[in-house]
Amino acid sequence: MDSRRAFFKKGVAGAIAGSLLGLSENELHAKPMAKKEDPFHLGIAGFSFVNFKLDESLAMMKKVNVHYLCIKDFHLPFNSTAEEIAAFHAKLKESDITGYAVGPIYTKNPKEIDAAFEYAKRVGVKLIVGIPNYDDLKYVDQKVKEYDIRYAIHNHGPEDKLYPNAASIYDRVKELDARVGICFDIGHNRRDNQDSVADLGKYAKRIFDLHLKNVTAASKDGKACELGRGVIDIPAFVKMLRKIKYPGVCSLEYEKDMKDPLAGIAESVGYFNGVCDAV
Repeated sequence: MDSRRAFFKKGVAGAIAGSLLGLSENELHAKPMAKKEDPFHLGIAGFSFVNFKLDESLAMMKKVNVHYLCIKDFHLPFNSTAEEIAAFHAKLKESDITGYAVGPIYTKNPKEIDAAFEYAKRVGVKLIVGIPNYDDLKYVDQKVKEYDIRYAIHNHGPEDKLYPNAASIYDRVKELDARVGICFDIGHNRRDNQDSVADLGKYAKRIFDLHLKNVTAASKDGKACELGRGVIDIPAFVKMLRKIKYPGVCSLEYEKDMKDPLAGIAESVGYFNGVCDAV
């Protein structure tokens, strides 16, 4: 065994030496190129922490070194006072985390849409992830103009009768104000047998937010899984993010092992960061 290890080490050393011999003096002493900063950031969708209080959620985010959170109402209720909102943001700041959006928020009528925009205004974010009825889309169009807050409609896969995929949203909003767009859930989109990499490029101008996940199959039966273990080609997806110069947040929405998600979240975050470094 020892002789085999020695042979292997010599072989590796020889390969490295051979590659170095082929380099010029300038190349040998050249400094490594600085990594180009991506325009997008990795975040976590609040729903990933549906079974956890805010402090526990922030602790998990700190462990995986992620700094952007899409805020859910179970962490910051709709009826929160100004003092409660200020305390919430202070707690995020202590953990070096920014709450960049609210939602998803389901609405059934204009009154509930009013409440969603007022909530976002009081929380101090410029993006709502929402699921409105078709009949209320023109009202959403009015509200984005009134508040100057963007509104991103979330797709939920083949079970969703309103918005199963990115195309179903785009077709409804393409003639509306440019501040009405898509929260692109790439996993649910793939479960509806759509090409999530191609759709990212196709609908880029209307994609304001991303729910990042992978799934086990491109069908209704597909289940959420760790980011590197599913049927979506994540390296190709990262390449497309860079091609379109996506400037927003890619929020990991981890929907597996939701009572004990830290290991899966950590694996998914590590995989995404590794892909970003490698491709």
